[in-house]
Amino acid sequence: MAAGDRKYFSKQLVALLVGATLCSYFGSVPVSYGQANTSAQDIGKNIPEGAKLLLSANELVYNRDADLVSAVGGVQINYAGYKMVAQKVEYNQKTGRMMALGNVELVSPDGNRIYADNLDVTDNFADGFLNSLRIETSDNTRIVAESGQRVGGTMMILNKGVYTACLPCAEDPKRAPFWQVKAKRVIQNGVTHTIRLERARFELLGYPIAFVPFIEVPDNTVKRKSGFLFPTMSLSQNLGFGLSIPYYYVISPSMDATVTTTGYTAQGFLVEGEFRQRFENGTHILRVAGIDQAKPDNFSSGTSDAEASRRGMVASKAEFRINPRWTFGWDVMVQSDNNFSKTYKLKDFTGTDRTNQIYLTGLGKRNYFDMRAFYFDVQDADRKNTAEKQQAIVYPALDYHYVAPQPLAGGELSADVNLTNISRTHDDFYTVDGFDRFRGLKGQTSRLTAELQWKRTYVTPTGLVITPLLAARGDAFALNMDSPVNANGVPYAGNYLDDNSATRSMFTAGLELRYPILMTTENSTHILEPIAQIYARPDEQLAGRLPNEDAQSFVFDATSLFDRDKFSGYDRVEGGTRANVGIQYTGTFDSGYKLHGIFGQSYQIAGQNSFATDDLVNVGADSGLETDRSDYVGLGGVETPYGVSVAASYRLDEKDFEFRRGDLTTAYQNDTFQTQVTYTHLSAQPAYGFAEDNDEIQTSSKVKFKDYWAIFGGIAWDLNNDVLSRRTLGLSYEDECTIFTIAYTDTRDSDDESASDWTIGARLTFRTLGDIKIGTNTLE
Repeated sequence: MAAGDRKYFSKQLVALLVGATLCSYFGSVPVSYGQANTSAQDIGKNIPEGAKLLLSANELVYNRDADLVSAVGGVQINYAGYKMVAQKVEYNQKTGRMMALGNVELVSPDGNRIYADNLDVTDNFADGFLNSLRIETSDNTRIVAESGQRVGGTMMILNKGVYTACLPCAEDPKRAPFWQVKAKRVIQNGVTHTIRLERARFELLGYPIAFVPFIEVPDNTVKRKSGFLFPTMSLSQNLGFGLSIPYYYVISPSMDATVTTTGYTAQGFLVEGEFRQRFENGTHILRVAGIDQAKPDNFSSGTSDAEASRRGMVASKAEFRINPRWTFGWDVMVQSDNNFSKTYKLKDFTGTDRTNQIYLTGLGKRNYFDMRAFYFDVQDADRKNTAEKQQAIVYPALDYHYVAPQPLAGGELSADVNLTNISRTHDDFYTVDGFDRFRGLKGQTSRLTAELQWKRTYVTPTGLVITPLLAARGDAFALNMDSPVNANGVPYAGNYLDDNSATRSMFTAGLELRYPILMTTENSTHILEPIAQIYARPDEQLAGRLPNEDAQSFVFDATSLFDRDKFSGYDRVEGGTRANVGIQYTGTFDSGYKLHGIFGQSYQIAGQNSFATDDLVNVGADSGLETDRSDYVGLGGVETPYGVSVAASYRLDEKDFEFRRGDLTTAYQNDTFQTQVTYTHLSAQPAYGFAEDNDEIQTSSKVKFKDYWAIFGGIAWDLNNDVLSRRTLGLSYEDECTIFTIAYTDTRDSDDESASDWTIGARLTFRTLGDIKIGTNTLE
């Protein structure tokens, strides 16, 4: 063969490879629901310049009379990541057709494999034929067809196509897969970028369960296209059976919307709309929903659900990046009554507590800024909406943190600033076991806090880690709150500061010592680290005499043992001289066992104990810190190589080691079984709002059987009230192509029976096709 002919034949072989990859593009037609592929034109562009072609064959023949170039016997072609094998490859210069014959296999760079008895394409790739076509993609989807045809350079047609994402049975490859889609013809139109399946039927375990005369969907080149989405279903006690049909509408390249209509057998039609818009520097989502309830009396009488007929909500969420460091946004929701979104389980709005906010944030290399305004929705069945009216309106809360770029005296200097401005329209007051608690006062209050902190760490030659600390803080208050008075008109028993303003300061000098000790044996490693801290401070000024809005939540345990200020917010500040002493341990063994633990205690050495000083919410009462010697706190855990683990957190009375607070979790897991049991105990804290002990057991288990099937369930048992507050039981199936889950959930609130409800949730997922859902699936 002449050198020029060899060069020309090599170009045609390249054409054959690129043309054959059209099969890969076409073959993924049914996968277009969720799979991206590459067109032949893109493949041509992605081939690197100067790529070399490697051709291997038993014989290379050039027939000048017939203008036919042939590679015969064990043909192997490797070019730019594409690989093809065939028994024979020939190019007819007269007809302009390229053919690959006999056990043709093509592997593209993305891992897709195409098998055919023969491949016949024109040299401009406009027309072509394939016989006995089989395609295996890199994500284990498969397509089989009797034949394939490319027409006019814009259309691909598969005859008698079968598509599945299930792997063939290892024991019997001829057995039908778990599910498959069969179609008389599959037509991909390169002009309209659509895929049309004619006379398609869906088969499950070899049996047809659905038939569609035809269906047309966008191909993989289309990112968005208007049309109906998969429907979902729901079933609940008060709403009945519901069927949701969503329609997706493309408005423009930067805007789209989804409108969903749900028909409930008990309540009528719920309409939801979601509008989305993308800008150059951010996004905005607008959501609306509404219903005219057909049977409000299905709900418990005297609730907001039963007394509301026409119900609805509007929500808006947006975030815009002003520049690389600054972000502005909001997330707000308004509804007709206080329980609509929760009752109808609207996506992202089902929680009991809903936070509406608008914010501005900034992040630098050594500082950050965060400013937010809040309004809190409380979704419950109370028609008077009492809980929500008692919530504070925050406008705004500001936080700023700064770390100096240069060390000061060898240590790190940092500053924190917090500004909080809140108001209430109603007092948040209640009495527990004779103790009055004022969680919020009617009126307005503002607080500005600024703090400077310096600390430096030294490591001695012996390994002792020494960290001295100095801090100075100041607070300024503007007070315009009503004086605290209980329901009977009796004033607050404490010494509340009934002034229009107040100031407060706190200075701290601290020292922390840590001495990690490393111990090793032939089969284990152990780290034992004693820790001691001391913080010298004056007494807390105006202790218990100011409103407490952000330091009400308080838990003393091993995780907070070494905190300098153990209050959860700025409204209270820990005063007096306190020492924290403890030890932590970590151990690992070559056998696979792992151990960890912390144990310690805190001591009020001098000055007034802030946790023994009552405030409007009695935040330190029975906390374990109200005495000069605190309760003992600790945590620990064991992990074994056999799947068994035990973890515990506890607080023990400092006098008699009585169990005050904590939890114990035991878990086991192997290939077929997993379970977890958690016991939680909270001792009564009447002054803090808990009149009785609280003991609960939560357990969940899952058992796998017959390869892909599993049974799962769980309970939550309120031991004090002897009530199962939550029960779940379900069945699931999961293999490489299908997921199926169905479960029954019964939730009971012993304090509010109107909120008790059972639901059935289910989900059926066919990989690459989509989901069919019943209810909200929060099951496993």
